[in-house]
Amino acid sequence: MADANMQNFDQRLRRISKQHRKLAGGYVTSVNHDGLIIAQPRRHGPRFPWKGLMLTAALFLLFKGFLFASLGEITYEERVSKLRAGTVVEQAGAFAMQADPATLWVSSQIRRYIW
Repeated sequence: MADANMQNFDQRLRRISKQHRKLAGGYVTSVNHDGLIIAQPRRHGPRFPWKGLMLTAALFLLFKGFLFASLGEITYEERVSKLRAGTVVEQAGAFAMQADPATLWVSSQIRRYIW
């Protein structure tokens, strides 16, 4: 009898310790229908990396602006038109590299400070 009680006690301790470890990683509280406040572990699933995406887009825009400023408008457009005549992947690159208003603005800012 004492061994069975000890086994139940150990199981309860393991369950409580496991719950505490989960709650230590962050938790969300909610109120039950009878007013009891319940803490549940926060789910840590994969999230979309918005900061990384925005940083990549900003760096790509800076790269395009630098290329446009260093090559000049005519040379840049010639190279983009060569890409348009290529394979599907090159056409996608031409679409991404075409001069847009943001690229023109970035290149004007780069020209102002470098040249």
